[in-house]
Amino acid sequence: MTGDQLTLPAPLREAHDGGFDYDGGDGIDFEPYDAFLTLAETAEWWQAWSGNPSMDGVDFRIFGQDGTGGLAACWLVRPGEPIERQPVVFLGSEGEMSVVARDLAAYLWLLADGFGPMEATMWPQHEHRPRPDARRTTIAERYAPQARQTAPEVIEAARAEFPDFEPFIESLCH
Repeated sequence: MTGDQLTLPAPLREAHDGGFDYDGGDGIDFEPYDAFLTLAETAEWWQAWSGNPSMDGVDFRIFGQDGTGGLAACWLVRPGEPIERQPVVFLGSEGEMSVVARDLAAYLWLLADGFGPMEATMWPQHEHRPRPDARRTTIAERYAPQARQTAPEVIEAARAEFPDFEPFIESLCH
């Protein structure tokens, strides 16, 4: 990947700017990266996580992690579509996995409603108490006004569109 391909889209960078407040477990457990991981870094993680030495993870652009090392990524499953139109997924350190948003616009609304990738993966069986974020709501309104949804609506739409994500990922693991 070139330097341009490692650069996060402006809405993603802006939404992640300033990080997230974990607040002793009541906030969002997410540490965003300044850029996408390189293909080599992505392949190394996939091989370790899946136990499959042939995995290269080329269809994923990793952009952050939770406190345990679970990763958030754009899944390049829509051929020919830009990164902003690709779904956002989470792959947890303990095997948790989920499509958390149908695209970047939906992901912005997920963040605005007080959910991060790990919290979305755990929904509705979570102890997270979401706190809507006014700054991130402003960002979502600017970049994705047509996509406004609550976090549960974002999560349910993503899971409905990609119901086979978990079996697909499990089929890649050894």
